[in-house]
Amino acid sequence: MPASLGDITRFCDALTNRREIPDFPDAHNGLQHRGKERIRKVGAAVDAGTEVFKAAARRGIDFLIVHHGMRWKPVSPARVVARSRQAALRKHGLSLYSSHLPLDAHPVIGNNALIAADLGLRVIDWFVDYEGLPIACVCRGVPRTTLRRRLKSSYQDTFKAIEFGSARPARIAILSGSGRSALPLLRAAGCDTLITGELREEHFNEAQEQGWNLYPCGHYATETWGVKALAAAVSAEFGVPWEFVGTGNPL
Repeated sequence: MPASLGDITRFCDALTNRREIPDFPDAHNGLQHRGKERIRKVGAAVDAGTEVFKAAARRGIDFLIVHHGMRWKPVSPARVVARSRQAALRKHGLSLYSSHLPLDAHPVIGNNALIAADLGLRVIDWFVDYEGLPIACVCRGVPRTTLRRRLKSSYQDTFKAIEFGSARPARIAILSGSGRSALPLLRAAGCDTLITGELREEHFNEAQEQGWNLYPCGHYATETWGVKALAAAVSAEFGVPWEFVGTGNPL
């Protein structure tokens, strides 16, 4: 049986604690476009985009959850992008729900907590505050050889290793997506090892000088976890199927 758009939206808002979580100005968390009122299938994707919306429609998805929403830093002129995306949403009657930092910081269905769980790491602390909200987790350490093996298994196409830190790190930090904000805070968090999505070229030199282990595994790849978990939670609550709409983004 289909579920109502309002019920699903309220469920997502409550589960992610949307109203209490600060976020970047471009995030606009919550329901960003209202489509069909009766939802028969839920989808998950990392990024909003015209081609993603078309792919979701082909799969029969009525309610799409994304991490980066409609207004997330478009490279092309913003008005052109907005018109194209809105036209695709209207054409297919697709509802769009976005959740950014709420799906990074969540202790159960958040990207960072789920990356830790996938790697068999136990979360023991949180750091990297955004307006008082800690969004990155710290885990009990494992030998570097073990960590490398697990990361290679989970991120076969995007895994990279920059290893100038300890061979047996006592604490391991995780920040999905862009890891730049974590680097100045690593030492204070008792870490010399960071798992993240992407870094800048100069961070290789910093890793040498600071004695860090850095593991950039792909911005996109490290941010698939939360949207999948939220879509699965909606599916379990309302009895509707869900599907991940992958794009193969290698970045």
